[in-house]
Amino acid sequence: MPAQALAVERSKGEQVRRALSAGGWLRGDLQPQREAEMVYFPVQGLPTPLPDTIVGTLVDREFEPATPRKARDYRELVEVPGELRDLLPSSFDIVGDIVLIRLPDPLVPHGKAIGEALLSFVPGCRKVALDRGVEGVARVRSLETLAGSGGSSTVHRENGLSFRVDLEGAYFSPRLAREHQRVAELVGPQENLLDLFCGVGPFALTALRLHPEARAVAVDLNPAAIALLRENASRLGVSSRLEIVEGDAEAFLRENRTFSRVVMNLPREGYKYATSVAQHVMPAGTLHHYEVVRRADLPQRGRDLLQEVSEATSSRWTLGAPHVVHPYSPSSDLVAWTLVRDD
Repeated sequence: MPAQALAVERSKGEQVRRALSAGGWLRGDLQPQREAEMVYFPVQGLPTPLPDTIVGTLVDREFEPATPRKARDYRELVEVPGELRDLLPSSFDIVGDIVLIRLPDPLVPHGKAIGEALLSFVPGCRKVALDRGVEGVARVRSLETLAGSGGSSTVHRENGLSFRVDLEGAYFSPRLAREHQRVAELVGPQENLLDLFCGVGPFALTALRLHPEARAVAVDLNPAAIALLRENASRLGVSSRLEIVEGDAEAFLRENRTFSRVVMNLPREGYKYATSVAQHVMPAGTLHHYEVVRRADLPQRGRDLLQEVSEATSSRWTLGAPHVVHPYSPSSDLVAWTLVRDD
C-alpha cells in the first residue's frame, strides 16, 4: 500500500518513533520497514517543516498492513489531538462492569472517543462514565455516560466478597478495597465495631464476614445506601450480627454507647466529628479516622488530632504512623489515622 513515509537512521529510530506516536502522526495500520541502516515509518498529517523532535526525510513508500496487536494501554486506542495526548489519564477505576475516569477540562470534549477506547479495552466493561466527583451530604457521584449503556447499579467484587453498589445512589470507592481488608484483619474475634458514614457497608461487612463472632453497627443517613447495605448484609449472611441505623451521625452520637473499634470514613468533613466520635471508643479501643490532608501539613495535623481527642475524652491516646491510602490531589493525600485509647 503506498503511503507517505519518514526515512530515519536506525540509530535514531526509537527516539523518532516515540515522537511520532506522541504526536499522533504514526500510522498504526501499516508496518514500518527496516532496510540497511534506515527505518521507514508510515506517517500521516506530519507538519512541514518537521518539528524539532522529528529527524528524518519525507519520502513515498510501499508498506504492508500492520499485524493486529492487542493494545497494552487504552491510550493506544484513543484518537485525540497530539497536543492533548500527554493529558490522557494513565489510570481509571473499575467498579463491577462500570469504568470510571476523571478527565482534565481540555479532554472533556473528547470524552466519547476516550469512553469508546476504554469500552473496547477493559474486559467485561458495560459502561464508561466520566466521574465528576462526590457531591452533597449523601456523598453520591456525579456521572456522565461516555460510552456503553445501562444504569449506575452493578455488583462489585473485592477481597473475595460481592457488594451491590449504585454509583449515583450511594457512596462507594473501589480505591479503598485494601483498606477495607486491612481494617477487617485488625478486628478481634468478638469485637463490637461502629461504622459511621458507612455507605453500602464494606468496612463493617468485610469485618463481619472475616470474624464470625464479631458484631457491628452501621450508620448512614442516605436511604439508598441503607437499602444497599441491607441487601449486601443478606447476600453475605451477616444480617443477624449487624445493626443498621438510617439517620444522622450527630443524632446517633448523642446516644451513650461505646465500641471497641470505630471507623469514620468522611474524608472531607470527618475532622468536625473526631472529638465527638472519640468519646464512643471504649478504653483500649481503636479509632480509624480518614481525612484528606495536605502533604505539607501531615506532621502537624497528626499532633493536632492527638491533642484534640485527648482533651475531648480526658484520656491518653497513642497515634500510629499515618497511612497514605491514595493520592487525592497534586498536593494532598487521603490519610488513615489510627488512634488507640490507652486508659
